[in-house]
Amino acid sequence: MRPLESKTSSPLSGSARIPGDKSISHRALMFGGLAQGETIISGLLEGEDVIATALAMRAMGAKIGRGDDGLWRCEGVGVGFLKEPEDVLNMGNSGTSTRLLGGLIAGHAISAVMSGDGSLRKRPMNRITKPLSEMGATFMTRTGGRLPMMIQGTDQIKSIEYRLPVASAQVKSAILLAGLTAQGDVTVIEDTPTRDHTENMLQAFGHGVRVVTLEDGAQAITVTGGTQLQGCSFDVPSDPSSAAFPCVAALLREGSDITLPNICLNERRAGIYTTLIEMGADIKFENERMQGGEKVADLHIRGTGALNGIDVPASRVASMIDEFPVLAVATSCANGTTRMTGLEELRVKESDRLAVMAEGLAKCGVRLEMGEDSLTVHGNGTPPQGGVNIETHLDHRIAMSFMVLGTVTAQPVRIDDGAPILTSFPNFIELMNDLGCEITEINGGACK
Repeated sequence: MRPLESKTSSPLSGSARIPGDKSISHRALMFGGLAQGETIISGLLEGEDVIATALAMRAMGAKIGRGDDGLWRCEGVGVGFLKEPEDVLNMGNSGTSTRLLGGLIAGHAISAVMSGDGSLRKRPMNRITKPLSEMGATFMTRTGGRLPMMIQGTDQIKSIEYRLPVASAQVKSAILLAGLTAQGDVTVIEDTPTRDHTENMLQAFGHGVRVVTLEDGAQAITVTGGTQLQGCSFDVPSDPSSAAFPCVAALLREGSDITLPNICLNERRAGIYTTLIEMGADIKFENERMQGGEKVADLHIRGTGALNGIDVPASRVASMIDEFPVLAVATSCANGTTRMTGLEELRVKESDRLAVMAEGLAKCGVRLEMGEDSLTVHGNGTPPQGGVNIETHLDHRIAMSFMVLGTVTAQPVRIDDGAPILTSFPNFIELMNDLGCEITEINGGACK
């Protein structure tokens, strides 16, 4: 346990390099560990979730290591040649590792058992086991599709056309990755576009991906099995989800002026910034460019302390699903009512993020209503009172969101455990404090 406290801060200032994108870092290690030849990765996020992916790929035969120069080098085993791990694969807190690696393992004739921490063992895996079972893999899970999970993969993976019942980049990716060893085409149809890092990175590693828009507006993404991936050099851009925390902290403090360079602005990941700008935020995208198949820019953020409530369209949810906790913090300080709908996916994240955020904000004095898939927050233009202790439920984004809120509340905000932050943003506290925040361990002393 690592209880933390956040106090009202002065305006934020300076420039801060956000760690590498978590979604892209996972995939870079998986593809590098699977590709023929050497892959050199720069900018990799070295959080606990990503390290779990590296260790799992090593356990299945890939040679993966970090050099003194900070670069990660992978010698892959080749598509179809993953080795059976000798022990349980510990995924820690990482749902992305579990679901995507589940797809990879499904397409290889090996057995593996996956488990994780208390939070991950509560998360359902049925969304991947259903389509992957149709493709020929076999799964055994605890009741409700929970970990530990045993996978018996197959080298006779079947072609499939699968329409996602719920928008999920993880499920889409698991199916496409299993399809790398198929004897024909594997197609995923999505009615709502989800993040497309898997498609972009497959092409960067030399594997063709076909994307077709259907008559009903849905997209069909197809891979053809039997093609080897080729190692390459890959530079991971900075994580837009992690950048949202200092961004919101700066926006809420009048007089703040910060720059966050090299942020991934994939259009299917940038919904939080579109939403904040609609609320009146002063965010500029500077030096826009392409990097590793992804749109990248430097964010220049000025805080006016004046945001307005809006209606967030449900069609935008998939492009900002991980940012709703920190958006809820921003809406609690805004002037007017913000309505957020289509949030059912928040119920099955590291925690029930919808319920946990609603409970925590209400404790801080925020007026709100929560529905089955909605959150309505009534702001009055000033930060809430604070002065509360928040239970984070082992959820890193809940922890960071309430630390952001504490930088503007009248009284400090405390959380029961900041340790999960290490899963995605290892230097969060140091970076935030360097910009001007005051986040400390409750037992005394500045956090490092």
